[in-house]
Amino acid sequence: MSNTRASACDALVIGGGPAGAALGIALAQSGRAVKLLEQSPTAHNKVCGEFLSHEAIGYLESLRVSPRALGAVAIRGVRLHAHTRIATCELPFPALSLTRRALDEALLHAARREGVTVLRGQRVEGLTRTSDGWQARVVAGAVHAARDAFLATGKQDLSGYRRPTGKQNNLVGFKMYFRLAAAQLEALKGWVELFLFPGGYAGLQMVEGGQANLCLLVTREQFARCGGAWTALLEHMLQSSPPLRVWMDGAEPVLDRPLAVSSIPYGLLPAETTDGLWRLGDQAAVIPSFSGDGMSMALHSALLAAMMLARGATPAEFARVMRAQFQDSIQLATTVSRMLVSAPVVAQAARMWPGLLGRIAARTRVPTNALLTAHPLLRHNGAGLDG
Repeated sequence: MSNTRASACDALVIGGGPAGAALGIALAQSGRAVKLLEQSPTAHNKVCGEFLSHEAIGYLESLRVSPRALGAVAIRGVRLHAHTRIATCELPFPALSLTRRALDEALLHAARREGVTVLRGQRVEGLTRTSDGWQARVVAGAVHAARDAFLATGKQDLSGYRRPTGKQNNLVGFKMYFRLAAAQLEALKGWVELFLFPGGYAGLQMVEGGQANLCLLVTREQFARCGGAWTALLEHMLQSSPPLRVWMDGAEPVLDRPLAVSSIPYGLLPAETTDGLWRLGDQAAVIPSFSGDGMSMALHSALLAAMMLARGATPAEFARVMRAQFQDSIQLATTVSRMLVSAPVVAQAARMWPGLLGRIAARTRVPTNALLTAHPLLRHNGAGLDG
């Protein structure tokens, strides 16, 4: 590919996950010329709990992407386990489970349908501010220019634009799909099973295709004590949590090896941005995975950014609104996540107070007064935009 500059567009989106694709759709619907650069050339799995809250479902449907049509599995509650089952909680909202592989591809397809120029296999190696906008240089040498640039690279940072550290930075994430025995698979339907073990916690839930997603977080220290090996870590979890051992009896791994990610800045929520770059999804705010609200926050950030751009707001104003809307829920989720890892005995409080899990779930969502209406570029309930 030549090293010549590509024609400029209105908006350049770096990253094709839920936040980037949703933003592209919203901007294209408003008449803007949008170019989206996605690093992966094809569909692939990602480290993610793959839980869709009712807020995420609503946002997806407003973008004309139906999780149910993609085979999403219904989730109605959470069961919390340590050495024994601690508590059972029916969720205070409808929820679904859907693989990121299926969801991300559906969103990118919807973006193309709305007129977004989606370029796959485009790894950005440099992003530069210019007098009239931004230029992104990809590894192959091409340069893409736009008036506004949006960083939506999820858990991966872009060179030169590293996120600050969060409030819980010592966790490593793993994910593996399993085929469960028939009895376990039947018992899992409708539930997220949350298991506590020394140094971390794991969630098990069904996804489409009759498979189960085991997604977990463990401290670097505990992983090192397991010799830095997945098999030893899995055995540590099974020995520490008899309920998990029962669930995994007869389970067969689907992937050759687990997916992994490290340096996740849980609790991140920058107070402001001064470089003129819009940051979305996990580049804007990172809530601990156990809350199950990462997907809805990513979609919310995208649609909020599109709406605020249409109103002439700046990236700095957008960051302030995001902080005002999410600082309470992220602080609560981070505090609970820390306790689950360092003092799992506190989870026994859920046995004494059956409504505790439901209260935590309700308070770690996108705030009701911040939710956007079905078409965020046209209407909004007005709450939260003044910070």
